[in-house]
Amino acid sequence: MSILDRVAELRAQGRDVISLCAGEPSGGAPRDVRRLAVEAHGSGGALGYTSALGLRPLRAAIAGHYRTWYGLEVPPERVAVTTGSSGAFVLAFLAAFDPGDVVVLARPGYPAYRNILTALGCRVVEVDCGAEVGFQPTPALLDAVRAEHGRVAGLVVASPANPTGTMIDRDRMTSLVSWCVAHDVRLVSDEIYHGVTYPPDHSGPDARGVCAWDVPGAAETAVVVSSFSKYWGMTGWRLGWALLPEDLTTAVDALAGNVALCPPAPAQHAALGAFSAASYAEADERVADLRSTRRVLLERVPELGWGPVAPADGAFYLYAGLPPGTSSLQWCADLLESEGVALVPGVDFDGAHGQEYVRLSFAAGAQAVEEAVERILRFQG
Repeated sequence: MSILDRVAELRAQGRDVISLCAGEPSGGAPRDVRRLAVEAHGSGGALGYTSALGLRPLRAAIAGHYRTWYGLEVPPERVAVTTGSSGAFVLAFLAAFDPGDVVVLARPGYPAYRNILTALGCRVVEVDCGAEVGFQPTPALLDAVRAEHGRVAGLVVASPANPTGTMIDRDRMTSLVSWCVAHDVRLVSDEIYHGVTYPPDHSGPDARGVCAWDVPGAAETAVVVSSFSKYWGMTGWRLGWALLPEDLTTAVDALAGNVALCPPAPAQHAALGAFSAASYAEADERVADLRSTRRVLLERVPELGWGPVAPADGAFYLYAGLPPGTSSLQWCADLLESEGVALVPGVDFDGAHGQEYVRLSFAAGAQAVEEAVERILRFQG
């Protein structure tokens, strides 16, 4: 966020800056969502508090989404609408874990997991998940954590992941769920980038991502978190959701009423439009554009001399190693000042090895990415 602040300062000075920082797709909300938002604000309704876990029709629509995409029958009462996926993580972590509990995270990973859990008094154990394991955790790595730290209360995974874009396929998800069930570990699966995926054949039952609840045994214990922000491009609407195991539903309901009373009411009314055929088609068109931009970027990566490079199977990030001996924090600062290109240093996502990596968001589109690559090549000499 400090980099984005500097981008704003440079642009205010008249500099031409290409920002490839934010995890924010362009285009905004689908038309049907915007139409319902206008209707909600123009109807004269009070738009007051909703139920703490969200509007019943929206919870039912989210359950229908799981039927459409994954063939899953999700009870609407197990759906909690939240203030963004961030709200879902706060509520799930509060309900599921106690101070002192060991919760395992993959490194590199999204820093908010670590920060929220630490603020709640949990013992966060980060596991190095490098290129050799596809930047995702394995049962063998988790066994090593148990051997060192004893009882593990939770495991947080993300697929597609931020910052790497790597995905957990069905075999690995099954192995992780089995490990969690065997060792009484609460799995929290971050699936907010589902749908923003690039399977080679653009089809297949898992093309949009493997939902943890689609693995036997997971729905009884695991929490699935998702959001309207990425696939539907609704970042500022601050609306997400969680699929809750039965033993956490009452606790999350009680907590939600105390933490935020309810998710944003106008956004909830409008979000019903996200599940229309037209909205799915609109979102898929944007994913197709991202796929084209990703292809352009990957074709240019060899010229940059970066590596290793995470596969970027989903989301809209490229996570790549810089030349040996480079400090990503200083490199990104110098690149921004010199060439007006903003990337995120890997230290945001990995406190152990991130100084050797950068994250590039290609959500800005092919033209911006092409120009940014030319500037980076000039910067690298």
